[in-house]
Amino acid sequence: MALFAVAAVLLLFFTSSSSATWCVCKEGSDTILQKTLDYACGAGADCNPLHQNGPCFQPNTVRAHCNYAVNSYFQRKGQAQGSCDFAGTATVTASDPSSAGCSYPASSSAGTGTSTPSSPYSSTAGGVVGDDSDGGLINTTFFISFFSGFVIILFWCC
Repeated sequence: MALFAVAAVLLLFFTSSSSATWCVCKEGSDTILQKTLDYACGAGADCNPLHQNGPCFQPNTVRAHCNYAVNSYFQRKGQAQGSCDFAGTATVTASDPSSAGCSYPASSSAGTGTSTPSSPYSSTAGGVVGDDSDGGLINTTFFISFFSGFVIILFWCC
């Protein structure tokens, strides 16, 4: 019975633990942050929530929009090393920058895509390549299967 409890705790630990990280813009002039925002939106970030009626339009500041854009880019690149640098204008944080009505993604579940900018604040999805819209389901399924098999083996042999 104790063995089952240990296996259950391990299963819970591996499937519910999270080490979420976000990317945000550093303090800087609006001119520099606007360039960072434009780059992120043009290079694959989903900037649609920043449109005038979008959930992340408010607060309507360059810094707030820059934060959302660089984080979207960072997540779509799978939090790859260097994808939250933007020539030194952004940094990784463990503090969720989400605000009322505007949720910042903490994973690449939005998928990885290419985009063509139609304005500095928007992106229009081109062909989506390597879409990871399963939201981590594959990893969770792997851990559940692995630990279930581990528990079965322990009960079988002991």
